[in-house]
Amino acid sequence: MNKPPSQRMLRVGELVRHALADMLTRGEIIDPLIESTVITIPEVRMSPDLKLANAYVAPLGGLNADNITIALNKHKKFIRGFVTPKLNLKYAPDIRFFVDDTFDEATRIDNLLRSEKVLRDIKASDGVSDDARSDDARSDEETSD
Repeated sequence: MNKPPSQRMLRVGELVRHALADMLTRGEIIDPLIESTVITIPEVRMSPDLKLANAYVAPLGGLNADNITIALNKHKKFIRGFVTPKLNLKYAPDIRFFVDDTFDEATRIDNLLRSEKVLRDIKASDGVSDDARSDDARSDEETSD
């Protein structure tokens, strides 16, 4: 069972995320693939000891996501050296980059919820729910009398 992240883990994760976003915005990394792509960093998850940062990246449009994470991981020592002074921590976290698939997952779930099967089930359950609600309302009225 995983414990939820502590306030400190969340705060340091946000600091790392902002430092990475600042670095990408300024074009500090000299790599043709990274320079030619707009990259967002929706989330950075820190380990409990704050020595490991998992940065989730999403290129605009989702193109070349795997290649971009490979390129960022190739430059991770340079990135670590750039980010560390901005954090004011005892240890510099090791930064690892992963493809963020939460947008794809959200789109998949949204498409499932809009599918014909789900809409049909919702309409069918709404009819049952309305009858059940009216029965509940009648029984509530009887008990209050």
